[in-house]
Amino acid sequence: MKILKIQTLHGPNYWSIRRQKLIVMRLDLEELADKPSNVIPGFYEGLTHVLPSLVEHFCSPGCRGGFLSRVREGTMMGHIIEHVALELQELAGMSVGFGRTRETATPGTYQVVLEYQNEQAGRYAARAAVRLCQSIVGTGTYPLEELEQDLTDLRTLAADASLGPSTETLVKEAEARGIPWFELSARAMIQFGYGVHQKRIQATLSDRTGILAVELASDKEGTKQILRQAGVPVPRGAVINFLDELEEAIQEVGGYPIVIKPLDGNHGRGITINITSWEQAEEAYDAAKAVSRSVIVERFYQGRDHRVLVVNGKVVAVAERVPAHVVGDGRLTIEQLIDKTNQDPRRGDGHDNVLTRIEVDRTTWQLLD
Repeated sequence: MKILKIQTLHGPNYWSIRRQKLIVMRLDLEELADKPSNVIPGFYEGLTHVLPSLVEHFCSPGCRGGFLSRVREGTMMGHIIEHVALELQELAGMSVGFGRTRETATPGTYQVVLEYQNEQAGRYAARAAVRLCQSIVGTGTYPLEELEQDLTDLRTLAADASLGPSTETLVKEAEARGIPWFELSARAMIQFGYGVHQKRIQATLSDRTGILAVELASDKEGTKQILRQAGVPVPRGAVINFLDELEEAIQEVGGYPIVIKPLDGNHGRGITINITSWEQAEEAYDAAKAVSRSVIVERFYQGRDHRVLVVNGKVVAVAERVPAHVVGDGRLTIEQLIDKTNQDPRRGDGHDNVLTRIEVDRTTWQLLD
């Protein structure tokens, strides 16, 4: 078999108005042009061994196992490659389901159409599907280590181009409302709509977000001053730049227990809470200083951490932020419990997913000590 051309579609097209993200592969079946799957020795057995999950494809029979019954009875290789390419993406965590295969005016040449979530992953899946089917035709199987490598590569491509949980949530809501969207190459921006109605976002920032608001939110001490002036209780605190200012700052906020954190850090980096001794304070200062030139010293208060989402002046959602933790079972070590917890597919690195993968770092060792 030979791939003649791979084309990526991004909008309403000949194949579908609703399914706008499609890969179109022009494929020459060559020696398989007149060979349906039921005349290829061992093909059905090899395919079901390598990809048993294909049993979930309904295809035209409209029932579980429908596609595999077509393979057993005899269907053309282009149709099989369509389903294999879709399944590879599914196994890599990308939900896709739309596909079409049509013969062209040139005998033995087919247009194989398949849905994608990530363009590069979709193109990879199309090529990998041809490679996999060609291997099964020739040898009766496809090495499982090569299949695992394909899935790893697909997951990497998807992760590299993932939107992040906040952006993805906004995109899904736009899709639910029928609002078209696409990615702009500049600084990972997303555009919703076209023309006079278009809007642009970058993560949770929109083209209506004020720059002064962003700058203020990035300044912890400045934010506290605004809140204090509005009558909102805030912890006593002091901003310092040198270690010899630390002792005076601790006295200024009322003594221990205290919190030491970077002035303009994020993602929880360099923060130490519930400090009760000078030795802990010195170590915490160094950790905060590694992230920011200026350091905040504050009085520590026990409590719950919440994030509130406000849209057009109305509170629409509140989330409680629960610190990462594991629960012992009397058998596994803490390290093993962390590894087990990190297997949750909802966990990712940093803010890449809904939950964050637990890392063993300085804070972890402090808690264990």
